[in-house]
Parts: sequence; structure tokens; C-alpha cells
Amino acid sequence: MRSDTDRKLRDFLGAKTAKTFADVLEIETVGELLRHYPRRYLKKGELTPFDELEVGDQATVNGRVKKVTVRSLDTKADIPLADVQKWARRKTLTKVVVTDGRRDLELAFFNQPWLATKLTPGTAALFWGEVTMFRDTMQLKGPGTEILESEDLTEAEIERRARPFRPLYPATAKLPTATIERSVKIVLDSLDERIDDPIPDLILRNEKLFGLREALQKVHLPDTEKDIEDAQKRFRFEEALVMQTILAQRRAVTDALNAVPRPRTPGGLLDDFDKRLPFELTEGQSEVGEEIFADLARPHPMHRLLQGEVGSGKTVVALRAMLSVVDNGGQAALLAPTEVLAVQHHKTLTKMLGDLAEQGMLGGAEHATKVALLTGSLNAAGRRTAMLDAASGAAGIVVGTHALLEDKVQFADLGLVVVDEQHRFGVEQRAALSAKSGDNTPHVLVMTATPIPRTVAMTVFGDLAVSTLTQLPAGRSPIQSSVVPAKEKPEWLQRAWTRVREEVGKGHQVYVVCPRIGDDVKNATDEEGEFAAGEEEQGGKKQQARPPISVMQVSEALAEILPDLRVEILHGRLPADEKDAVMSRFAAGDIDVLIATTVIEVGVDVPNASTMVIMDADRFGISQLHQLRGRVGRGKVQGLCLLVTDLWPGSKSYGRLDAVASTTDGFELSRIDLETRREGDVLGVAQSGRRSSLKLLSVLRDEDVILAARHVANSIVSVDADLAEYPVLGAAVRSALESETTEYLEKT
Repeated sequence: MRSDTDRKLRDFLGAKTAKTFADVLEIETVGELLRHYPRRYLKKGELTPFDELEVGDQATVNGRVKKVTVRSLDTKADIPLADVQKWARRKTLTKVVVTDGRRDLELAFFNQPWLATKLTPGTAALFWGEVTMFRDTMQLKGPGTEILESEDLTEAEIERRARPFRPLYPATAKLPTATIERSVKIVLDSLDERIDDPIPDLILRNEKLFGLREALQKVHLPDTEKDIEDAQKRFRFEEALVMQTILAQRRAVTDALNAVPRPRTPGGLLDDFDKRLPFELTEGQSEVGEEIFADLARPHPMHRLLQGEVGSGKTVVALRAMLSVVDNGGQAALLAPTEVLAVQHHKTLTKMLGDLAEQGMLGGAEHATKVALLTGSLNAAGRRTAMLDAASGAAGIVVGTHALLEDKVQFADLGLVVVDEQHRFGVEQRAALSAKSGDNTPHVLVMTATPIPRTVAMTVFGDLAVSTLTQLPAGRSPIQSSVVPAKEKPEWLQRAWTRVREEVGKGHQVYVVCPRIGDDVKNATDEEGEFAAGEEEQGGKKQQARPPISVMQVSEALAEILPDLRVEILHGRLPADEKDAVMSRFAAGDIDVLIATTVIEVGVDVPNASTMVIMDADRFGISQLHQLRGRVGRGKVQGLCLLVTDLWPGSKSYGRLDAVASTTDGFELSRIDLETRREGDVLGVAQSGRRSSLKLLSVLRDEDVILAARHVANSIVSVDADLAEYPVLGAAVRSALESETTEYLEKT
């Protein structure tokens, strides 16, 4: 953009109005105001003289109120104008007669008696709607109005206000849409016909897009629906291009870094492990494995996202990658977000490797290594041993939590970093671990069990190569899910506890998941953050919600309902050794029912667990519910997930539970989940309270736009990574890099 758009609003609107924009909408420059796009448009008819009105037209007229009456539709009696405010909740008909001085026109407003205090006789206003005839009187059907505050408006101003499409802006009481509209018009009128454009001219022509000056004019002052459509198309492409350019630059930087190649080595740990696998790898696991091995063999660091359905076998894929690095003399670090998950990973890897994880031990295999565990709660001796094994290289694989990031923790030759549930780690944490590899950058594999729609992956994880596992390993049992409306049908909840007893009677185990640990509502949180309290939908109405049910409450209740079963609790506030002991007992079959928070959401693998009961299921997100139920059905017994809720069928939140119960397709559920949330939530900016740089682009809807912009960005960055030949695009990129949207992208 030219410097004009960087100028302060006070140069155009005056200090007082400019301060209001800054205080209310954080808009300080011309460019920021012009990028404050209308949220929708009010469609009017063409401004038409009274004597040219024809029945059936959509028209706008400029007239003056001649007469106004309000009638009760119940009593059929007129209401004194002084009393209309008392009739705000009653059925009324307000009739307004307007005139241009020669002809009259009648308007009818139902259940809006307060209009009589606004549209008083003599008031000048614009009126619009469909022209109809009623009892030989010409009327406007479904009329809209805009009072003309000034008596001496110019004809040009009236024409502007009567445009067929009136922009309605995101506004507040202190800064109404009319003020924003006037301000935008003032600024637009002051701009030159040509403004420097972030989108290069060649791209504008190839993509058939408006230039910036024309697009700004059309998006704020459209004459047709096509004006709106084409202007928004241009700005969506621009937003996608800026974001994809950032990601293309990031990929270019990664590709230029040095890494030690770790090609697959025949006759080593990996081959021994593959020979001992008690099952066949799925086709997807084999294909993704080959993609990873190809990346590891390059002299530049791998940056790959591995996503897959719950139970699709990501751990096996990651372990094979780690073993390939160990075969090349390097080490692999597996970073887990919670201690429970780190311990579970350590046990799983050790069990899968068997004697291949017993280096230096009696009975250890020829090509064995060590799998070390490093968490914050280890005792001094255990911590010292783990750190020594990592620093000396004795441990080929080191599993840990944030404890791995501490300065004291060093590696002999860190070749691969595997980040599990990557969305829980910031870029600083990942960089801290990568820095432990010395002059060479380690290869990075980030994993998520939350399926990500393709458009989101391209936008949020566009600097990563993406591998996806969709197949489930052979032997996995299907999971049946049902919603239990506890208030509407309390007998269903009773039946749920009976089913729990039946499953335990068959020798199986059960999870009961709650959104809260104890009864302290003020500090009630689970391991993921604050619970969703406040309001809930009941029969289409909002009602104050009770506090979420807690682990402690359910524990007390089940002591009475299931007194003969072995019931224990697990949550994030328990000491680490106690959490470990509880999980060990559950895995060993010494606990029948485990009442837990979402601490068991990922990574916990107990094949004998057949059933999960999720209390207050409406308090969890769709993806989280899908993750939780993935803890059952991991053996040969069919899994059962019961979603218990106090909501009544028909509410929006109940519909989310129905969606979860209706499919086990995580990608479909992820899309449903994201479609029900704001775009800011998708990009992670809603929590910040600030604006996203994406205003018109929808990462869920605009796949074609994102793909086109990705292609253009790659072409530009491949020949001009610093954007020296594209200074305006470079400025837009720098601006986006300062926004909350890109701050979130950095954290991925």
C-alpha cells in the first residue's frame, strides 16, 4: 500500500473521531479502517420518486412523516402515542403515512410501537421495501427506515444513503455503523485512484481479481451483489496469499538448515524390531514409514506432522523412525505433554521393544538400546541416571515431559525430536529441545491424534509435510456410542450403571470420566483448563448451568451404587507416584472402574477396558469426546461409550453429542467441531482477545482459494525468498507476522 493508507485517521476524520476509533475498535490508520469490512449488507431498492413507484418493485423513497398511529391487535383500539412504550411486549400495528409533498405512501410495522416515538410527524427519512397495494392504498411491505438526522443533506448524500446495498459494519453503541460508513466514505474519497497492491499485477490478471483500489471501493460501496462477491474474493485471496507466503518462507528456511542424514540401515535395531512385530503393519503405516525414512535420509531437517485416527498406530510409526535414527548412532527424544502420558509412552515403548530395550542387561538383544524416562517427579537417583544415559548416549530413546527442556539435560547426539500432541507445546519449547543437538538441527516429527481437516492443515500447519493414518490396525473392535439424557430419562442412567456392572462381570474394565476433580467450583479445572460453566440450553432457552459433576461426587455415588466393585480415582493433582501406581493397577486388571478427569484422554492403552461413561458430556468438545472414547475398544471386545448429559434433546449442545454418537470418523467430527466454532477459535486467536489477520478467509470453506494462494506463494518464494521484488507483499507479510494469528502459527 502507499503511505496514504499508513497515515493516521486523525488526518482525515479529526482528533475526536479518530480517538473513538482507536479506543473502541483499535483502529488508528487509514489502512486499518479500510480493512474493517462490512459484516453484511442491507439490501434496499433503487431510490425512486413517489410517482414512479410500481407494485412489485423493491424501492427506496425519500419522504417525510405525515401521520403515525398505533393500534392494539387484540382490542382493535388506537393507543395514545404517550403510552406506546407500555405496549412493547404486546401485539400492535404501527401505521406511518409518509409523503413527498404530492403523493402519500403507507407503511405498516407489526409489534414495533416504539417507532411512533421516532417517526414523529415532520421527520425526514429514507424508507424501503416491496411496493404493494392494500385496499387501494399503496404501501411498502416489510419496510426498513433510516432517519435523516440533518435537514440540509445534499442530494449526493441522500443518493449515497439510498444505495441499493447499505454496508453494516461490526460496530458498538459508541461507534455505530452509520459513523463507520461515513468515515469510510471520507477516507475512500481522499485516496488516489492507484494504490500499491500486495498482490502482484501478473497474479491479479491470472486469478481475475480486482486491484486493491477497486476492491476497497466495491466492498464498502457496492452497487450489485457481484461487486460484493468479487471484492470479497479478492480479499480472501490476499489473506490466503500472505499466510501461505509466511509458511513458504518458513519451509525455505527449514530446507536450508543442516541436519545429519539418518538413512535406514539394514541389519540393525529397526530390522530386528520389524521381524518381531506380532502383527502386520497397515498399508498406511508402511507408506508413512517410507515417507519418514526418506525425510530422515536428507541432509536437511525433516519437519513432518503425523496425524491419525485414535488407535491408528501412530506410536509404532514414531518408534520405527526413532529406531532408524538410533541405528545411525543418533538419539531420539519423545516429548509428551503430561507425566501420565510420558510414563505410558515409556512403558509402551519398552514393552514393544522387549529385549531390544535392555542394552547392557542380562538377556539383552545384540542390537539393544536403552529407553530412559525423565520427568519432574523422578527421585534424585532416577533423575541422575536418566540424565547420564541421555548425555552419554547410552539411552538411544529418551521419553519425558517439559523436564527434557531444562538446561541441565544434554544429549550425546540428538537426531530426532518426536513431539506428541504437538498443539500443547509452544515453538519456544520445541526450539529449546532442538537446540540440544549442537550445530546440526534435529529432524522433527510432531504427532496429533486430533484429526485436522485438509484446509486447516494447509493453513495452520502449512510449513510441515503432512502424513495421515486413516486405517485401524487389525484386531481393533468397533466402538458403539449412545447419548444418555439423564434428566429426560433417568432410567437410562440407572441402566448405564447396570451395564457397567455387567461389563465388569464379564471380566472387563470401565472408565468413568468427569469434567472436574473436586467440589471447589471457584478453582474447578481439569487438566486442559477451565470447564465450560455458566449457561446451558434447555428446551431452546438459556438457563444457568449447575457446576460440572466432579470425580469426587461420582466416587461417592458409585460407592453406594456399585459397592462390591473395585473403584479408584485418577486426576492431575495426585502425586506422580500415586498416578503411576493407579494406572499400573488398572492396566494389571486390579481396578474394575477408574473414575478420572481428561488425564486419560491420550496415550493410555488398556485393551481390557471395554466401556467408558462420560459424565456431563456436553461440557467437552467434540474432538475431546472422540479422543476420550478412543481409550476403549482397543482389544478384541467391542467398545461402548455412554455420553451422559442433563440437556434435553433438541438443544444445540445435545446435537453435538448426537453427532459424536453417530460416527467414529474423526475427520468428519473434526470438521463438524470446527464448523460450530468461530474462525478465531480455529486459529487459536479467540483466547487472546485480539483481532485475527484473517477477516474474510475461512480456512474451512475456502479450500480452492488456499490451494491457489499456496501455489502462487511457493512460486514467488522459490525465486525470491526475501520478497525483495515484492516490497508491498513483504510489508503485508511483516504486518501479519505481528498479528495474533501468526503468533499462534508460531506456537505450532
